[in-house]
Amino acid sequence: MCWRGLRSYESLLADLRVGVIGAQFLVAVLKSKQHTNPKGKLRRQYAAIPVRFTGQGKMQVLLLTSRRSRRWVIPKGWPIRHLSPGGTAAREAYEEAGLEGTIVSETPSGHYVYDKDLGGGTHAKVDVGVFLLRVLRQLETWPEQAERETQWFDPEQAAELVSETGLADILRTIRTAWPTTE
Repeated sequence: MCWRGLRSYESLLADLRVGVIGAQFLVAVLKSKQHTNPKGKLRRQYAAIPVRFTGQGKMQVLLLTSRRSRRWVIPKGWPIRHLSPGGTAAREAYEEAGLEGTIVSETPSGHYVYDKDLGGGTHAKVDVGVFLLRVLRQLETWPEQAERETQWFDPEQAAELVSETGLADILRTIRTAWPTTE
């Protein structure tokens, strides 16, 4: 029996009770339904590109490692209820990298699409709205500190290190996207 053939979660649970399908399948289905759109549309996440300037005025961006694959990424996550998209991006920067700062604009500086591994063999295409975050400071401790590494890079070097082509393109043009009033 496949998920598409079921009419509801109730019928799935009924099948589970009589042993037709396993609990692992149920967990995978519920997880995949949480972040996939039934019409095949892209899911949405929000991200921050953390930016600071050195004493010599050179721009740097912060990258961090993903938890599972240890790839270089930027802080990002699913929308958070009662927070704006920029607020969500800032919250993710705090949780994943211990950053405090200011979102430069409530309009995303760019978007990129990537294939999110949801576990259990499920994937979802995700459109990421990217916000620039002017970093005021990095805290000494933060929620995901033990799970990630962080490092500051020149934007062009950061573009070479990330896997997502669209994100690399945004990083290469970040100097021109930075507001001139800063």
